Amino acid sequence: MSNARKIDTDAMRTLALFEQVTGARVKDCVTFKDRLTFIVEEGQLWRALGKNRANLLKLERLLKQRVKIVEYRPDKIQFIVNLLAPLRIVDIQEGEDGIITIKGPDTKTKGLMIGARAQNLRALEGIVRMYFDCEEIKVV
Repeated sequence: MSNARKIDTDAMRTLALFEQVTGARVKDCVTFKDRLTFIVEEGQLWRALGKNRANLLKLERLLKQRVKIVEYRPDKIQFIVNLLAPLRIVDIQEGEDGIITIKGPDTKTKGLMIGARAQNLRALEGIVRMYFDCEEIKVV
């Protein structure tokens, strides 16, 4: 799937700032779980974070917002795992019908994955759909 959404000038400035501070190539920037989430090219995560997370902390200070950096993966399942980190996942599978099922270790973790009124789950689906075909994501 192609990422065909329009980026406004503020988003362009934010992406440019990210690349200037980190030196990492960024694919996209979205708001997910009350954080500004930067999706970086495969293999760019450690460069983006910086030594002792220095780049991450600098970005949070400059943007005055919590920041999360996620590494893009061409494998849909691994990309979802990266998006949900640091939450622990017991099992994740994609059915033939295009529905991805995620099993969490406990009720609290499942609740964090789903969010109030399933907002986290729908936001996760939205990000995944930007890059992959995805019918639905379920947490069980």
